[in-house]
Amino acid sequence: MSEQPKFAVIGGGSWATAIAKMLCVNLPEIAWYMRNTEAIEHIKAHKHNPNYLSSVEFDIKKLRLTSDINEAVAYADYIIFAIPSAFLSGELSKLTESLKSKVIFSAIKGIVPETFLIVGEHFHNEFDIPYENIGVITGPCHAEEVALERLSYLTIACGDEKKAEIMGDHLAGNYIKVKISDDIIGTEYAAMLKNIYAIAAGIAHGLGYGDNFQSVLMSNGIREMKKFIRKVHKMKRNINDSAYLGDLLVTGYSVFSRNRMFGNMIGKGYTVKSAMMEMSMVAEGYYAVKSAYKLNEEYGAKTPIIDAVYNILYEGKEARKVFKKLTDKLD
Repeated sequence: MSEQPKFAVIGGGSWATAIAKMLCVNLPEIAWYMRNTEAIEHIKAHKHNPNYLSSVEFDIKKLRLTSDINEAVAYADYIIFAIPSAFLSGELSKLTESLKSKVIFSAIKGIVPETFLIVGEHFHNEFDIPYENIGVITGPCHAEEVALERLSYLTIACGDEKKAEIMGDHLAGNYIKVKISDDIIGTEYAAMLKNIYAIAAGIAHGLGYGDNFQSVLMSNGIREMKKFIRKVHKMKRNINDSAYLGDLLVTGYSVFSRNRMFGNMIGKGYTVKSAMMEMSMVAEGYYAVKSAYKLNEEYGAKTPIIDAVYNILYEGKEARKVFKKLTDKLD
């Protein structure tokens, strides 16, 4: 790896666009892979992503835009994956370039459905990448607020602290503050689980529950998250840190939260299919809830909120009846 590492972003959505914006502040050049060739040509001509965060203007001289994932992988030492977890395997199947010598960071908030693994575990198990070369980028940080250059916080976790610091140094800026963590497994599970609780918050809002109930729901959500993560990966962690509680709160309450929006539509009576068709972005929590529910069949944590959301989204049970039962299980 060179002394001055090169970076690539994999993905063309809002979070990938926000990460590209952060990197471009600190680097003379980055590689940026997206499969949409029309979007690439639009960025080259108009300096902004036509589909996501279109207010962000890029210096085109800093971008090596490509629709060939192998070109981006060959260019970079540090590769940031920022695509929906449901599409990760499809993109990785295009690889002919080796990932063995690369440092992989996941900015994906979900579980790979083909393996039921969080992204870091997927790269470790399926591509034999050591954990010291795997990292996680988590919030609390919405892409839309990065675009607006509002003060935001990132948590960077990696098995190798030095590599976490290198990634953090290249993402930090005037409006981006960075914290380093060694909890690579816990922070990634938290990033996945908080989307489920955000869907629950949205369902509650859609059903007409007020702020009082929302606060109880979020309070129970962080305790449920703590129990789940402790079952999966037991280590000393403070669940009240921003990577866990902070990310949960912003995803559960923010108007920018696509998972809350998705849940709100379900609470108002939309079917899963109709809600997905109306949204222009993927609600990662939809896929995460099935994965978490199935994983918990092995771990056996007490997770009434996850169970409730699963029953609504995958068992077709009526949201109002499910939440009525859920209210008796919360405290």
